[in-house]
This record gives sequence, structure tokens and C-alpha cells, in this order.
Amino acid sequence: MDELRKLNEDELLDISDEDDTQKSKYMTFKSGNEHFGLGIQYVNEIIQIPSITAIPRTEDYIKGLINLRGKIIPVIDVRLRFKQEPFEYDDRTCIIVIIVNSVAVGLIVEQIAEVIEIKEENILPPPKAGRLDKTDHRFVYGIARVGNSVKLLLDPDKLLNDDDLSAIEQSNNMVSVKE
Repeated sequence: MDELRKLNEDELLDISDEDDTQKSKYMTFKSGNEHFGLGIQYVNEIIQIPSITAIPRTEDYIKGLINLRGKIIPVIDVRLRFKQEPFEYDDRTCIIVIIVNSVAVGLIVEQIAEVIEIKEENILPPPKAGRLDKTDHRFVYGIARVGNSVKLLLDPDKLLNDDDLSAIEQSNNMVSVKE
């Protein structure tokens, strides 16, 4: 996991000075049988799963809060957010810390795949009907062709709704996480 984290930090540093190049880079990860991509500009870091403090009375996909170097960050389980079957966390499971609406949020994913470049012409809008149901559509802004595979590109701003953000902010003010 440390090698994976270092590799991704190096990749993120390499592209941080190249705004134009950064727009076409995506961090890909697996959730269930699907492969997803997040614009690299949203990705802050990748960490192993630490102790998570549960938040009472929140959606099941909001797993709780973590203390990351003194900063309290809400964590959501991507599989549960997409209404997929829960899975048991293992040594490949990690948290992608992203910035959404100026808030750091952790995404629990089964495993990181890679950082790839996807050109705009290889991104199609999601289909109006088909395998993806309407609840998944609101998170997916595009479908990318990458070689012979397909990646579902996520809109991180839509992973949490306003009610989720309010609940997290209230819990953030009330919950103290011990180091």
C-alpha cells in the first residue's frame, strides 16, 4: 500500500503544475464489477483505512469521521453510495481523499487501479436508459472508452447531497475524535 500511495503522490506532484494536462487525468478505481474514474484535480491523497468514528442518524453510506493529521474528514463507502452490496474491507481497500465543495471527503474504495489520461473525444454522455439506473446517473457525468474497457466518470460534487453535508458539518462540530 505504501508503494501505491507514493506512486500516486508522485504522479499528483508531477501533474500539479500542468493545469491543462491535469484536466485529462483520472484516478481510476474498482467498485463491485465496475471501474470508475475521478478527475485527478479532485484527488488530494490516498490513505489506508484508519479508525472511523460513526455518526449517528446519517445515511448508511456515510461511514463516519476520520482524524487525518488533526483534520476531521467525513468518509463514505462508494459501494453503499451506489446501492451495491457491501463488501468486507481488506488490505487493498483504501480511502481516496477528495475535495468536494471546499470540503475534504474520504471515499472508501475496493482498490485503486491507476492514473490514466482520457482525451475529451473519448468521453461520451451516459446513456439515457440501460444498465445504469437513474440513481447512478446523477453521479456519472460521462462514459470513457479506454482501450477495450469502459470507465464511468464520476462527478464528485454530486456524491454528497446538501443534507449529507449539513449532517456532517453538525457532527463535525459535536464529535471530537481522539488521536
